[in-house]
Amino acid sequence: MARILVIEDEARTAREIVDALTAEGYAVTLCADGPAGLAEARAGLYDAITLDRLLPGLDGLALLAELRREGVTTPVLVVSALDGVDDKVRGLRAGGDDYLTKPFALAELVARVMALARRRADKPAGTLLQVGPLVMDLVGRRATRGARELDLTPREFQLLEYFVRNAEQTLTRSMLFQAVWEYGFAPGTNVIDVHVGRLRRKVDADNEEAMIRTVRGGGWRLHAPD
Repeated sequence: MARILVIEDEARTAREIVDALTAEGYAVTLCADGPAGLAEARAGLYDAITLDRLLPGLDGLALLAELRREGVTTPVLVVSALDGVDDKVRGLRAGGDDYLTKPFALAELVARVMALARRRADKPAGTLLQVGPLVMDLVGRRATRGARELDLTPREFQLLEYFVRNAEQTLTRSMLFQAVWEYGFAPGTNVIDVHVGRLRRKVDADNEEAMIRTVRGGGWRLHAPD
């Protein structure tokens, strides 16, 4: 059963969307404000998202941009009363996969959601990266070390992907900051060290050979166990 996340604060519209999608056999979760919607969408467990443009607590496009920055690839249908060409362009540029203006016919919304969910299901399943026992499924957003699944946040997944793509190379703080956070390196910050430390504790269990290793004075390196 496909899972759909509906992020909509107007109670009547939300109820109509949920009822229409449920009638088509979807499992639907509803969030009524921006922060709750962002937290739920970050899990990456949905086949599609309908996202209201104007939300309390966090604007819909800001929410969408944050999801894309964190590497969440769930297809998103932006739903908004703002129907200008510029509004639609901003919605798509923020990371939306489709844009539907209010008022809308429920049948059209359902059809668009079905198309997005189907597009996600049709993605090839073999997009894998591997270094030794460490395997990353870029489509399913899963990472495993041997038989052990790693419980990673979206940011940790991005960070690990960069390590895997650059295995056996020394990665400096500046490189990680620019590649994963996508803005310039801020001298003195320890955000990189904190995130790498958390990632290492998940990748390297106590009884396993360390894969993420510190390079003295340089940064870190992902090493395949001997």
